[in-house]
Amino acid sequence: MNHKIFYLVLVFSLGFIGFKAIGLNNASAQNSQYAPSEPSLKVATFAGGCFWCVEAGFEKIPGVVEAVSGYSGGMEKNPNYQQISSGVTGHTQAVQVYYDPQVISYEGLLQGLWRMIDPTDVDGQFLDQGKQYRPAIFFHTAEEKRVAEASIQALQNSGRYDKPVVLEVTAFTSFYDADEYHQDYYKHNPIRYNFYTFNSGRYQFIGEVWGEDREIDYAIFRSETGEGSDTVQRAAFNQQAYKKPSDEQLRKQLTNMQYKVTQQDATEPSFDNKYWDEKRAGIYVDVVSGEPLFLSTDKYKSGTGWPSFVRPISSDALVEKEDRSWYGAVRTEIRSALADSHVGHVFKDGPKPTGLRYCMNSAAMRFILKADMADAGYGQYVDLVKKPIS
Repeated sequence: MNHKIFYLVLVFSLGFIGFKAIGLNNASAQNSQYAPSEPSLKVATFAGGCFWCVEAGFEKIPGVVEAVSGYSGGMEKNPNYQQISSGVTGHTQAVQVYYDPQVISYEGLLQGLWRMIDPTDVDGQFLDQGKQYRPAIFFHTAEEKRVAEASIQALQNSGRYDKPVVLEVTAFTSFYDADEYHQDYYKHNPIRYNFYTFNSGRYQFIGEVWGEDREIDYAIFRSETGEGSDTVQRAAFNQQAYKKPSDEQLRKQLTNMQYKVTQQDATEPSFDNKYWDEKRAGIYVDVVSGEPLFLSTDKYKSGTGWPSFVRPISSDALVEKEDRSWYGAVRTEIRSALADSHVGHVFKDGPKPTGLRYCMNSAAMRFILKADMADAGYGQYVDLVKKPIS
């Protein structure tokens, strides 16, 4: 790694002398020599500063079989280590991720990435500055591009960052393996790796931004298998398809309770609302914009008197915000990603597989029966819809 400050501190603190700049192995521009042989695996390419850290982060995610450190995003063919370190080739340190799509979706990988990087810094990451350390998403397909852009928009809407989310999203062109010395660096050199990561400020920043949300249940990004159907996967929805009407229009189209809940953060009465005991199969969408929020597949009878779900239709469908409005208690508010409607709260007392209870207001949602979903524009979700859990 070309961490100049790191080297100086490390020499002083650990007596490490004579660190050798190891060259780049140019054996492959796309299929890494370290790639697993399983043909069923998919590949994704991300950059987030020091590839030691990004590789280590991805290899902790269920479903990731291998993560390889290397370089992407530049025009120079077969660049050497010195060229990349100087920033003249346009490459950035990147990681090629080989994953099982039956265990983890591309959106799941993105959620992991957000918890490894600072997506507001386009000039580097933490201790390492320069275009050779810039964060980026290198999409391999149009679907990856769509999912990435939707996830970025949801991240921007979340309000977690003081600055705009601006990392690069660009088409993948090539990937060059870094030398073997850099592969699994966190395993082979734990003392140096931990010393570097602590002093880089990376994880202090992530802890401050994400708090308790830093830990994520990746089971919600696992493929779902429907009865008598092929395996289908939960995907990010297209936010461009849904719009929030003006306040004047909302006052006309919403009931008094719907307006108070979605626009003024009110809570409707328990056991006296439209969907708390709804048992039919279908989809729940934002009553304001129509954006999809929950599936009946994930609905269960919580006994609270409000419609409850174990997870949303997609991680980028909702935004979580800290809520201290209830007698000083700290709760996690749930809002829709696009219309910013108040929908309810999420609690950590739900059933398996997530252990979460998304306690929602019926007034914030519109229910569409499974038989009507295709005509209503939600045909892409039909194969995911089953009867409620309970």
